[in-house]
Amino acid sequence: MARILVVDDEDGIREILKDILQDEGHQVAEAQNGQEALELFAEGFFDLVFLDVWLPGMGGLEVLEKIMSRNSELPVIMISGHARIEQAVRAVKMGAYDFIEKPLSLDRIVLAVSKALEFRAIKKENKALKNSLFIEDNLIGESEPMLRVREKIEQAARVESRVLILGENGTGKELVAREIHLRSARAEKPFIEVNCAAIPDTLIESELFGHEKGAFTGAVAQRKGKWEMAHEGTLFLDEIGDLSLPAQAKVLRAVQEGQFMRVGGQESIRVDVRILAATNKDLASEVKEGRFREDLFYRLDVLQIMVPALRERVEDIPKLMTYFLEKFAAREKRPRLVLSPEACDVLKEHPWPGNVRELKNVCERLVVCVDESPITADQVRANLQNFLLEKKNDLSSAFEGMSLNDAKNALEKMMILGALEHSKGNLSKAAQSLGLYPSALHVKLKKLGIEKS
Repeated sequence: MARILVVDDEDGIREILKDILQDEGHQVAEAQNGQEALELFAEGFFDLVFLDVWLPGMGGLEVLEKIMSRNSELPVIMISGHARIEQAVRAVKMGAYDFIEKPLSLDRIVLAVSKALEFRAIKKENKALKNSLFIEDNLIGESEPMLRVREKIEQAARVESRVLILGENGTGKELVAREIHLRSARAEKPFIEVNCAAIPDTLIESELFGHEKGAFTGAVAQRKGKWEMAHEGTLFLDEIGDLSLPAQAKVLRAVQEGQFMRVGGQESIRVDVRILAATNKDLASEVKEGRFREDLFYRLDVLQIMVPALRERVEDIPKLMTYFLEKFAAREKRPRLVLSPEACDVLKEHPWPGNVRELKNVCERLVVCVDESPITADQVRANLQNFLLEKKNDLSSAFEGMSLNDAKNALEKMMILGALEHSKGNLSKAAQSLGLYPSALHVKLKKLGIEKS
């Protein structure tokens, strides 16, 4: 059974369509004009729309444009008794699925509905397939802390509540969010990620909520925001703790009301979005210090999942190493490597400040640099990045005599140079490994005086 909206100013046409569609087992809602149709559209969700071209007040093509701006994947069948060929072409270009002329034929209506719903189902399957493929890595580990995380994921997937995912950088918070989405009732819908730390304050509102044409310099066309793109799916707000207070206020309003306005827009857009958020910060402390809104914190912290650091689940290291070594060996077409027991001991003793992300990088270096199995303890030591830990595990000694700002710049430069070396100068790959947009990395290269070449 599909939920179908019929928009036509003629009572007879609406009655005919309603009878045909209900006989086919579908649920039907009716609207006499464009404004009424948009109000129904804002209040509920439809699988298909029949839309008349000629409507009083707001024309059918204008209604089509507004529907497509809110849900570009919804099949819309245009109907008209006086349409010209150029109108039909324009409607299809605007996103209409089909165009049917009056008088309406029973067989034509039934066939069009069947094809449109089949088309929608195929698109859902494609999204589900993409969702199953977009996970670069799997959530691996059978330690007690990871079993608790899996239980929390299962709990979160069964409900629609907001989830706050906490943990250090590199622990796999994004993987937890994706697992929740894929196990939820929204698995076939979009999973949209926003890295709140990588977007400048001046752009965060446009990134989240989109903008209208001419809203600001450079806004040459209307653009959907991530919130709108996640309609009926999941929005993952990564590094939520790095949002500025003004941005937090806008996010709070969208979370509370389930609607927002694009930058420069006059019309509220209502969406159905599930919110997952993650941060490496202690948000309760951030609230006490006045850096994070208390009301937003309690809105997001309905269910909480704490992702353990790698040093808290060292028994998972052998499985993680096996997974990453096999993955990179297959990608690089290199021999399959295994670890010696001594190498495993070295890995378990390492404190892993970069968590699983650091371990993953170590595995990639081993695959590239080591030719024979088993991997020895010395080979592991040679490929561990201990440049800070070698200084008595004291970060301050690495930057002794520097101001806080100079130390921050030195650390950023060190990490960026390491990422560039690791990616062999590929800026896009380096930016991805650092959790930045390429444009943000370009800004940092210029700021730190690093030559792009």
